[in-house]
Formats: sequence, structure tokens, C-alpha cells
Amino acid sequence: MFKPIKILFISIWNVWFYILSFVGIVICLPFFLVLSIKESYYPYFYWFARNIWSNIIMYGMGFYPKLKMKEPLIKGKSYMLVANHKSMIDIMLMLSVAKYPTVFVGKKELEKIPIFGYLYRRVAILVDRSSPESRKRVYEKSKKRLDKGLSVCIFPEGGVPDPSVILDPFKNGAFSLAVEFQIPIVPMTFLDCEKKFPYFFAYNHFVGSPGALRANVHNFIETKGLTKKDVPALKQKVFDIIYNDLKADINQRN
Repeated sequence: MFKPIKILFISIWNVWFYILSFVGIVICLPFFLVLSIKESYYPYFYWFARNIWSNIIMYGMGFYPKLKMKEPLIKGKSYMLVANHKSMIDIMLMLSVAKYPTVFVGKKELEKIPIFGYLYRRVAILVDRSSPESRKRVYEKSKKRLDKGLSVCIFPEGGVPDPSVILDPFKNGAFSLAVEFQIPIVPMTFLDCEKKFPYFFAYNHFVGSPGALRANVHNFIETKGLTKKDVPALKQKVFDIIYNDLKADINQRN
């Protein structure tokens, strides 16, 4: 008897996420439209996305961020932010961590989402990974944003892995850009997003619950003096940091 009731409540809660997302966009839409006209307005756009839209969803779902940072982000300094990615709530948690304006690099497919996709296309950097020309434009657009003192966020797995996978191998993009622009990499582990609000409800028989979303922000990794030949080792180093943190948390819970 309890299982059908649980499935019903979690189903309603899942739909509630999309309602909150839509309501948040509607509330912020006039500001988003105006503030997406010029790139110079982006810090104000980011403020609304982080402090209003994201918080409507996060706290409306019963989540709250619990951040553990080894060192602080410095205002006006550019970083490459990277984290594991298995939940739609990852975006909101990343916004909680990144208190200063950060530009997301994401899949081109996201622009198909009604309303959100239109805004995302105007302010984010979209990439078609099957197109070398698209990847080249990511570099050019990232340079423009970094020159303005903004940071860049990339989820380096390049997609959402199967629930059985702890962490998918990383793509080169985030690390190549960090080396190219000589900016620090900020590795993060999102420990709770998957089990609290997973992408794959069908795989997990409708699991999930409100509560704390822990983010471990590890020591920054400097890239000054590194070259393209260092990218594979850099990528593996960041992968190991996040993977080991995820694995240790799994072992502790078990």
C-alpha cells in the first residue's frame, strides 16, 4: 500500500519541479528579456537567475545548499568550474556555489526547451559536439566572456551518464579552455543531487526527497605554465578528485 502512495507523491513532486521552473521564468521574464539584449548586461541577468529563478526552484522543492569550500572564489577573477552531472537540480546548486557571474557551456539541444531554450540560447554558450565549427565558436565566445572577468562552467562528462555509472570519462573541452586561457580549474563534487532528484526516475522506481544538497568545492588547480600536452593529465587529475569523493561518500553510506 505504501509503495503506490510513495510513487503518487513523488510523481506530483516531480511535476511540481516543472511548475516551479515555469513560474520562476514567468516572474523573471521581463527582466531576462531586457537583460539579455546586451552582453554587458549579463551580470544583472545572472543575479536574477541565481537569486530569484534558481531559489524559487531549489527552496520550492524543499532543497537547500550545503557548501563546503576549500578556498573562496574571488570577485572579478575568472575560473573554469567543473562538476559531476546527474540531475536537473545540478544547475541550481552550481548557481549557489558560483556567487559571481558565470557563463554556462551546454548542449545545443537545450535550446529546444520552450521559453527556457530561447533565453538559454541568448546568454549561454551552446555547443554541437558533432561540429568542429561549433567547438571553435565555443572558444571564441568563451574568450569574450573571460576577457570581461566572467567565469565559465562546463559539466565535463558531456552528458548525463547511466545511473549505474559513478562518473563518466571527461571530455577535453573544459581543460583545453582552462589551459588556453591559463585560468584555475575549480573541481566540485555534487554528492546528493542524483539521489535527491535523479534524471532517471524510471531506473530508480521513483526515488527522491527534499533535503540538503551537499557540494564539496575542492582546492583550485592552477593552469599557469601548462600547455596542450598537459591536458590529458590535468583532465585525469580532476576526474580522480571528483570520482574518489563520490566513491568515498557511497562507501560511507553503505
